[in-house]
Amino acid sequence: MNALRPTLWVIGLWAALGSCLRADGPGDNNPSSVRPIPPPGIEVPPADRMRLEAGLAALQGMIEQVRAQPASPVAHLLPDVEVFYRAVDQALRYGEFFEERDLRTADRLLAEGLARAQALLEGSAPWTRQTGLVVRGFRSRLDDTVQPYGLVIPSGYDFDGHRLHRCDLWFHGRGEKVVELQFLQQRMTQVGPIAPPDAIVLHPFGRYSNAFKFAGEVDVFEALSHAQQQYRIDPRRIAVRGFSMGGAGCWHFAVHYPDRWFAATPGAGFSETPEFLKSFQGETLSPPWYEEKLWRWYDCPPWVANLLHCPTIAYSGELDRQKQAADVMAEAFRQDAINELELVHIIGPQTAHKIHPDSLAEIEARLSQIEALPRMPLPRRVRFHTYTLRYPGAHWVAINGLDRHWERAEIDARMDQYGRITVYHSNVNDVTIRFPPGALSDDSLLGDIISPLAVSFHVPQTDGNEWPPIQPADDPRLRVKSDGSFECRFVKVGNQWRLFEPADDEGLHKRPGLQGPIDDAFLDSFLFVAPGGEARHPAVESWVQAERERAIRHWRQQMRGDVRVKTDAEVTADDIAEHHLILWGDPQSNSLLARVLPQLPLEWTAETLRIAGREFSAADHVPVMIYPNPLNPRRYVVLNSSFTYREYDYLNNARQTPKLPDWAVFDLREPPGPRWAGKVVAADFFDEQWRPVETLP
Repeated sequence: MNALRPTLWVIGLWAALGSCLRADGPGDNNPSSVRPIPPPGIEVPPADRMRLEAGLAALQGMIEQVRAQPASPVAHLLPDVEVFYRAVDQALRYGEFFEERDLRTADRLLAEGLARAQALLEGSAPWTRQTGLVVRGFRSRLDDTVQPYGLVIPSGYDFDGHRLHRCDLWFHGRGEKVVELQFLQQRMTQVGPIAPPDAIVLHPFGRYSNAFKFAGEVDVFEALSHAQQQYRIDPRRIAVRGFSMGGAGCWHFAVHYPDRWFAATPGAGFSETPEFLKSFQGETLSPPWYEEKLWRWYDCPPWVANLLHCPTIAYSGELDRQKQAADVMAEAFRQDAINELELVHIIGPQTAHKIHPDSLAEIEARLSQIEALPRMPLPRRVRFHTYTLRYPGAHWVAINGLDRHWERAEIDARMDQYGRITVYHSNVNDVTIRFPPGALSDDSLLGDIISPLAVSFHVPQTDGNEWPPIQPADDPRLRVKSDGSFECRFVKVGNQWRLFEPADDEGLHKRPGLQGPIDDAFLDSFLFVAPGGEARHPAVESWVQAERERAIRHWRQQMRGDVRVKTDAEVTADDIAEHHLILWGDPQSNSLLARVLPQLPLEWTAETLRIAGREFSAADHVPVMIYPNPLNPRRYVVLNSSFTYREYDYLNNARQTPKLPDWAVFDLREPPGPRWAGKVVAADFFDEQWRPVETLP
């Protein structure tokens, strides 16, 4: 494995690739002069273009031959080939060759794709039994495109054995010129900054440059899931790690999914939006109230209590401006009085934006010690903070309902040695306690469990009065099952908790995965529904066409995928069942929008728009909205929007936050720009029952 150990120059190279300082400073603070990201590529000489087009045609032909053999035992590995085709095709089609050497990279990727396609046609896939650097691919549920990721497989990996391996996820830094083609080149030629002995290292692509948020967040889990199907990865020994933009991604995954990792090692990057942009970008923000509230989605300091479940080692260079990220998190640790933890913050001496080799050695040593410790399958105490049901809990506690979204919700659940569970809570009204099979058996690590379990709910810092356990205690739902499992759901009605009944789940209410805001629809499978007719008003028609075309273009540029698109007449029952529907147009132009409109909290006539007690002229205003689909309440409908941040926000990853809540109205008399799709004249969240706040009785 020593051959894979990164040298100092490799660490410095990756740090340089990660920083991409073009986005660092006030020069990128002017919304009237926003440079394009990715930047324009070089002109491809005609001879090179012809050669690459011929190579793409040959590879496409072989891909079609593999598709024609669906019964082949290796046909499911076709995405491992398609990622090479897509990388070269995208670069050639959209001008994403940035250096002359990228042309040579394209030749190498085509050669690798052709070799793999030929192997599949012969019934083999030698790269699946390859150690060292390996590129793999999967088909994403978001938009059905193939997405790449890279692996470093240790030399001692036994493909025929049963031993499980540690896996470190490494989140790369910002690279405005690192799209699919350049990413694959790196993953085929560079080990990267880390190579722990006997560990698999997984390098997610993360859908380009979004700090592993939004579609990038989904990409990480899809890549990990695919790798877990192909390699023996120990689910108890997965770490999240990264530097620069990847450090920001590491903070995000550590605080939002703390029970998934045995450790986290964020380096540099950013951990929140306003203070980072002020110190790093020289930008003082004055956002609308709803945008500031939505910072709570990705700003990590408010979530710091969750790191009780994720051992964390932060790193910064002593001279690095991005040291600010860990400093902010260290202060958040100090303010979390209940945990009373102190952040481990390793600082590279006299080091700017790179990983000091001595610091890396210390990080690796600490990780090895953490990894070697025996890990309890489940902790006795689960403490979890959240602001949205997008992140509903950890370990054996799941939150199903909040009193109010985007305000802090807390769960502090504690089990004693006899199975008595005490749950302290705030801003929570629906909870599931779930232990997997074997967790509560007599020889489990949780102690001598007495069935039925006694479960009681308390408000933190009460007057000390004892609250009785949930009654009746002899209800079968409170009994531990014969396989050592337990699952029971509890709801708060008024100020009293009781066992859940099916009627409690009736009617619309925000639930995990169906809680908004608009950007949430693009974290699962979605379909653009184009209008089959024309809108009533010319301004609306022009805006809808332009914004829909822009959304398709920018999903490809920024999220590196291809939007599924159908007209309203083409949408099937399967589409309604499988996808969030993104409806473009107005009730006249889009028949599907007209079909669901009577069940939306919106009136939209030829003359007026009415929402939340406010009225607007339909001739020059357009609503955007997210809402449970009346035709399938387990999926969303979205009106006239894609992800809500725009060109100005591409310039710095800390700006890439949700810009709109659950609904908004644009005044089209102000043209779209790099920050907004028009003038926002009204915007708000729906309440927990998906009702407009202003019209509550």
